[in-house]
Amino acid sequence: MEDRVSALIPARNEAASIARTVRSVAAQSEVAEIIVIDDHSEDGTAGILESLREEIPRLRTLHVGDPPPGWAGKAHALASGAREATGNWLLFTDADTNHLPDSLSAVLQRAYRERADLISLSPAQEMETWWERAVIPFAFFELARRFRFSQINDPKSKAAAANGQFILIRRAVYESVGGHDAVRSEILEDVALARIVKQAGRRIFFMPGAGWVSTRMYRSFGEMWAGWRKNLYLLWGSSPLAVLAAFARIWFLNVAPPIGCVAGLILALTLSVPAERAQFAVLGLAFLSAVAMGRYFYSKALRWLGFAPDLANYLIPGSALFSFMLVDSMVAHRWLGSVSWKGREYSTNRPGGTASTPGSGRR
Repeated sequence: MEDRVSALIPARNEAASIARTVRSVAAQSEVAEIIVIDDHSEDGTAGILESLREEIPRLRTLHVGDPPPGWAGKAHALASGAREATGNWLLFTDADTNHLPDSLSAVLQRAYRERADLISLSPAQEMETWWERAVIPFAFFELARRFRFSQINDPKSKAAAANGQFILIRRAVYESVGGHDAVRSEILEDVALARIVKQAGRRIFFMPGAGWVSTRMYRSFGEMWAGWRKNLYLLWGSSPLAVLAAFARIWFLNVAPPIGCVAGLILALTLSVPAERAQFAVLGLAFLSAVAMGRYFYSKALRWLGFAPDLANYLIPGSALFSFMLVDSMVAHRWLGSVSWKGREYSTNRPGGTASTPGSGRR
């Protein structure tokens, strides 16, 4: 059967990036149709899509209302789009992604080679500010520790994950597991979808995708903080113990050594007793060695994940900011009882904190 891919793009106030995404998807020869699900956009997204229709005849825009009770916004948008799709493969991709030429063909070939029913990519990250360069690579480094590609891709392992920025799934498999209807209340609908696909005995494959897709996730510091607040606690299994253990490890390995180095060297230069000065000098140099070692291993990991290794220069502020975001996410989910995203409030009071219930819709 000839591959016929339906590309499904949820869009809520994506005027800054939607045109680039649609054009890059339309350039993939395997894409038979592009369905953009406009989820109450108020920023000109609808007008941009209308102007693209003459240029891209395969483009359709589906307008959806507020999600029904019990549905998360993105899951509702994707489920609505999937019902309209006609392809034997469904490509779920975000409205801020850029698909390189012939990337879909390469991913399809990889899916067949791996006998994958669902294949997902972790795209290259476009970063223009210091806080993006500091936090985002470290976040993906930590996620790669927690969700190891080798375990996710092992059919014998229960580990499952996917990145909603790029998920390609066989339509028959999607429908057989219930699609997004089966994960309707999940804030992390991508991970939940991968989980039910794997639980059904189907093959999932997750890998770095820097050579095929790129994205700029956040355009402001506040948006980045809100995005990680929404996701991090869930990604750490809704476990306070796991969050606090990660916080302690990050500070012990990445934040405490530079503080100890600076403190030791200052004391070595200011104390009056020579023996004490020598002791603190040795201590400061030991901490400096730990800093250098941490940066070296971090740069190697970044290269493997598709990031520029010199982003290791941001390790100290990035790890500190990420650790605070991780704890903030735990507080929001477990004690404040809600998180907000794209103008919607999601309750996290249900058992385990892994489900969401839309609140009043648009603000």
